[in-house]
Amino acid sequence: MEEEKYGYSWEEEVKHAVQKFERMKRNNESYFFDVIEFESIIDYYIEINNPLKAYEAAALATKQHPNSVSIQLRKAKVMLDKGRAVEALKILKKLENIEPGNHEIYIVKGTAMGMLGDINGARKMFDYALSIDSDETANILFSIVSVLQNLNYYEQLIPYLLRLIESEPNFRAHLYDLAYAYEKIEDFDNAIVHYLKYLEDEPFSDSAWYNLGIIYNKLDKPEKALEAYDYALAVNSQNSFALFNKGNILCNLERYQEAIPVYHEYLENEPESFEAMTYLAECYEKTDEIILAKKYYHDAIELAPEYADPWFGLGVIELNAGNPDDSLIFFRKAVRLDDENPEFWYLLGKAHYVKGEIKSALTCFREALKLDAYYDEVWCDLGKIIQKENFASKAIPYLEHAYKVTGDVPGINYLLASFYLQSGNHENAYKHLSLAVEMDRELFKDFVDMFPTALMSDKITRLLEKNDLI
Repeated sequence: MEEEKYGYSWEEEVKHAVQKFERMKRNNESYFFDVIEFESIIDYYIEINNPLKAYEAAALATKQHPNSVSIQLRKAKVMLDKGRAVEALKILKKLENIEPGNHEIYIVKGTAMGMLGDINGARKMFDYALSIDSDETANILFSIVSVLQNLNYYEQLIPYLLRLIESEPNFRAHLYDLAYAYEKIEDFDNAIVHYLKYLEDEPFSDSAWYNLGIIYNKLDKPEKALEAYDYALAVNSQNSFALFNKGNILCNLERYQEAIPVYHEYLENEPESFEAMTYLAECYEKTDEIILAKKYYHDAIELAPEYADPWFGLGVIELNAGNPDDSLIFFRKAVRLDDENPEFWYLLGKAHYVKGEIKSALTCFREALKLDAYYDEVWCDLGKIIQKENFASKAIPYLEHAYKVTGDVPGINYLLASFYLQSGNHENAYKHLSLAVEMDRELFKDFVDMFPTALMSDKITRLLEKNDLI
């Protein structure tokens, strides 16, 4: 090689130029650098993501070489790294007039416009850059794709990436980038197709398997997600994200015994994860290993006392054990830490009801329904309380008001149908029952006890028979 012949390398030249620049700054002296030296210095600082030093170098370079297009172009890039896109555009506008055939100017200009939110203008610049230099098509496409990736314009980068794949079909990493872009715009079918194509050549990419797992989980295909995570872990047993997600899927599938060792393995890698401790505690709770459940809930609280979920978990344990007083302590703490979780309010209300504190229970249920009007369990328990306490006739006006506010929610329609039925208003009972059954016929089984057969009209009976509900 030519550089070996003369006993130097480009890397050594860059290193020498950077050291010379830093020595000048350190000693507060003034040195002269030629254009090539400044280019390498600025490029070096841009590459290591040091915009301050890059800006200092670009400012000095502009003073020493004010007519150099390459220096001005790098100064524009530095402006972009500092978020000063408008200033960069001013520089680029001048450069267009000096070197109208320089494709790099238009790539940088497109970058600036993209940063300012003008994606259509950016694409015009990118397309123009491609039109003026057919010899550098692949490199230009790569630069465009890199810019759009950095700016999160995934939909817009796909056409350029497809052209780049045509230009460089053997560069398989482009397939990964394309799959990821489809994933980001939620075109999951295309994302899966291209991840699988990529994995045909790169089967040991744990990140590709991991991303597939995420997509399958979003598509509610838990078994395929688990398979993908297992492949990711077979390739890289230290992929903590895959472990954590695998544990969560198993937990959601109520396969608690299988989830437990997965969470333990995750905690070996991430011992400070209070979320994983909480989920592990829940698994132990669901498998009736209450002592271990309490241990891990308390461990999570020790690590993150402001995290509401373990407090809630302890409340559930105490409520299920028949200790409503103790459960109230934990549920109240959970609600104080997170008052926007409807489940926290619901269980707090149940604890109050077990203690016979009807008013407090109803208040908590109301808060839960404010946060989630479709929380069927709350509507069901609310109806049972109202019925048991003989509040049905008094509750109808409040429920009608709630109905006007929330609209057609299955739970509220079932309650109104039941209470109208009990008050003898069969017309309104039929109206609300029809709406409820149409929206969620399966939910009727949770309210069936609130519809005494003896009170039903023939019309209501036929409605339920037609839907195979009686």
